Amino acid sequence: MSDWYLYLIRCQDGTLYTGISTDVYRRLAQHQGEGNAGSKYLKGRGPLSLVFQEKLGSKSLALRVERRVKRMSKARKEKLIKVGRYAVQIVNRS
Repeated sequence: MSDWYLYLIRCQDGTLYTGISTDVYRRLAQHQGEGNAGSKYLKGRGPLSLVFQEKLGSKSLALRVERRVKRMSKARKEKLIKVGRYAVQIVNRS
């Protein structure tokens, strides 16, 4: 069974995109590509930069954490990026 990761991507316009994947670099390449595998939100918002990733383990935990992070304000997401880890603990404090 593969481990799941939470990741955040910063767009050229400064917005942050949150997602989960078993292979963050493959997923980033999909987002940056011309095909249909990437997120619609990220189309035309490049260049994209990976600013955060954290191994969470199970898919169910990754989905729960992703949902909580997506609801966070941009300031809280920036704090998460600055700390660089412990997404589960930061999310559980809210």
